[in-house]
Amino acid sequence: MANFVELWVYLASAPLFGLTATLAVYVLAQALSVRSGHAPWANPVMVSVAILASVMLATGTAYPTYFAGAQFIHFLLGPAVVALGWPLWQRLAALRSRWGRLVLASLAGGSAAAASAVGLGWVLGLPGDVLMSLAPKSVTAPVAMGIAAQIGGVPALAAVFAALTGMVGALSARWLFGLMRLPTDAQGMALRGFALGTASHGIGAAHALQVHAEAGAYAGLALGLQVVLAAVLMPLVFRLL
Repeated sequence: MANFVELWVYLASAPLFGLTATLAVYVLAQALSVRSGHAPWANPVMVSVAILASVMLATGTAYPTYFAGAQFIHFLLGPAVVALGWPLWQRLAALRSRWGRLVLASLAGGSAAAASAVGLGWVLGLPGDVLMSLAPKSVTAPVAMGIAAQIGGVPALAAVFAALTGMVGALSARWLFGLMRLPTDAQGMALRGFALGTASHGIGAAHALQVHAEAGAYAGLALGLQVVLAAVLMPLVFRLL
């Protein structure tokens, strides 16, 4: 037992501890997702976060120690988002014919997401800085943090709200779409993907990619539109208010 504790202390202090732990846990979580038929409750991101957070709490590992290695994966988030452009390039002709409707749908969806979050928080009596942190919850976390800083929110809270929104969306999407009886043909999958990317950003887009190529492509498009529209319009709207 003493040897195991010494080994753990050594590994936890190593720079690549966060990288190794993240990759190992995600591989296991992905295997669980595949085995369950991509069930919503087996979302790899949610499972990985839960396991890693539990291990860090149980072992007293500080987040900076973990992130010293995990930052290499964090760096790859940028290229991964850019890679979502490839499925869109394959559907360029269809997107050109629909671009006006897609932008309007993205604007309406993003406005509804922000207004509903702020409105519910206001009804519950949450402080102003928390409300401003809730507003960009449906935008991917790095952009949400930047928007929150500009409109008087707390960037760290905005990142937490964005991550929770993504996981809730990935967990509930299949049930909600079934309740609304959205079709499962190519057009229906495009609708599902666009809605999921609009409401649940990168985590939702990743889930959509696992389910159907058409859903993943339109989820990536919705994610990109939300980033652009929210980054430009949200600080302007709150400044005017």
